[in-house]
Amino acid sequence: MPHGGLCPSKSHRVKAVPREAATISSGPGMVHCLLQNAVGRVWGSGLRRGGCAAARLWQHIWPYSGTLLACAKKASKCGRRAQQATPGLVLGVYSKDKEDDVPQFTSAGENFNKLVDGKLRDILNMSGPPLKTGKTRTFYGLHQDFPSVVLVGLGKRTAGVDEQENWHEGKENIRAAIAAGCRQVQDLELSSVEVDPCGDAQAAAEGAVLGLYEYDDLKQRKKMAVSAKLHGSGDQEAWQKGVLFASGQNLARQLMETPANEMTPTRFAEIIEKHLRSASSKTEVHIRPKCWIEEQEMGSFLSVAKGSDEPPVFLEIHYRGSPSASEAPLVFVGKGITFDSGGISIKASANMDLMRADMGGAATICSAIVSAAKLNLPVNIIGLAPLCENMPSGRANKPGDVVRARNGKTIQVDNTDAEGRLILADALCYAHTFHPKLIINAATLTGAMDIALGSGATGVFTNSSWLWNKLFEASIETGDRVWRMPLFEHYTRQVVDCQLADVNNVGKYRSAGACTAAAFLKEFVTHPKWAHLDIAGVMTNKDEVPYLRKGMTGRPTRTLIEFLLRFSQDSA
Repeated sequence: MPHGGLCPSKSHRVKAVPREAATISSGPGMVHCLLQNAVGRVWGSGLRRGGCAAARLWQHIWPYSGTLLACAKKASKCGRRAQQATPGLVLGVYSKDKEDDVPQFTSAGENFNKLVDGKLRDILNMSGPPLKTGKTRTFYGLHQDFPSVVLVGLGKRTAGVDEQENWHEGKENIRAAIAAGCRQVQDLELSSVEVDPCGDAQAAAEGAVLGLYEYDDLKQRKKMAVSAKLHGSGDQEAWQKGVLFASGQNLARQLMETPANEMTPTRFAEIIEKHLRSASSKTEVHIRPKCWIEEQEMGSFLSVAKGSDEPPVFLEIHYRGSPSASEAPLVFVGKGITFDSGGISIKASANMDLMRADMGGAATICSAIVSAAKLNLPVNIIGLAPLCENMPSGRANKPGDVVRARNGKTIQVDNTDAEGRLILADALCYAHTFHPKLIINAATLTGAMDIALGSGATGVFTNSSWLWNKLFEASIETGDRVWRMPLFEHYTRQVVDCQLADVNNVGKYRSAGACTAAAFLKEFVTHPKWAHLDIAGVMTNKDEVPYLRKGMTGRPTRTLIEFLLRFSQDSA
């Protein structure tokens, strides 16, 4: 054989195809026909005389190169469409209990392994070391209905509530593993995925829906949108519950991530109104304008809002799920600073863009109420969100100014960047007018909270051990943890010792900033069941929570939903 040549024997020669016969429509058939024609010409004539087969083949193919390229592109596009229409499959596998054990599939994994005659276990055993918790391994071509199968490590089958970690380890493992598996399917550009319930369909759904979410509303190029559904005929009710919980958190993530020029106070209120009205007919929405805020004598709130050209809004939402319309409601209050520059006490420019999410308190409490409405919970809930920007201008609060809150207390504003507590003070006063069963407020209130707990847990300051226990129990279930912080008189003395007014908006000392902020809010609360959730530390995610992508987290929305669900069940 000449060097580099293709010299088939006579028995391997390919007969040339007449040019007029090559009239197959563009696509794989056309590509095959053109290649067969060109190869036949070379092998049927030129190669009998020797020479470089590759060069001769290229000479005969060259006239068709444009058509071949077009056909190949179309074939590739058709192939991608067919691939996208095929669902991916995510299956769980537990770690070994003992060193000499074999990894155990979930029930769904075992059934699939039987369907493919044991090939799944065989290929897993040959593919490397056992799967670690939250890690994935992808296999192809095992079954025509699922050409791509992603196995995910679930950790120990017996994992339950970890009293040291204060969460259900098994549920967290499922969320993390399923999120990783679904992202792998998304990377394969498949448009749908079937998900193994892994023994807890709700946790699996939460992992899938939370793990696939990424804010790309303003991008032209978006990742493949992947729809997740439960594999098999398992617990559809639990799956749908998980989808609802995760979708609630994703709504809060979207609100928090949206740029401040898009997510103004007015726009925020309109979005919540749309979601709440579509969730249930038992709802009512009031978007209160500036004149209403003035009538309510919310001077503390207005003092922050006046620095911006963007008009303030006081959002008031009602969900009336209780059979008794007169039943006392639960009131949720959320800080709604749609952008926080710090005002005259302006922040450093580094990372100031993250302050688009300073309305995270309003986002989480409103999203939780929307989810409660979708669940049709038999309880009355009111959500209050004072919404405005904190901006520097000739009209803005100045350090040393004194403002008057709705309850008549005067506040010395020594730091205009401690504005969240100013708008919450008036909202908390207003919350008492509904004679509620309890009041919970959420706010990205202090950087000190981030220093204290980081992203590990939401800090909870409360005057009610009963309320603390209910929030704590809910957080164990959701994995979105809370941690109790002190409301000592020690901190109250540091904010009421004020030169010009009844109370100062910052403490006397630099230390314990989260605690003095909570003590400030306590001055505007008389209800015996009140909790303040400082969510500043859990506002963003880098890589700490594996089933959330980098960005705004929407935490602790699922814990609030779980709290409402449990409260409604206890009250039934």
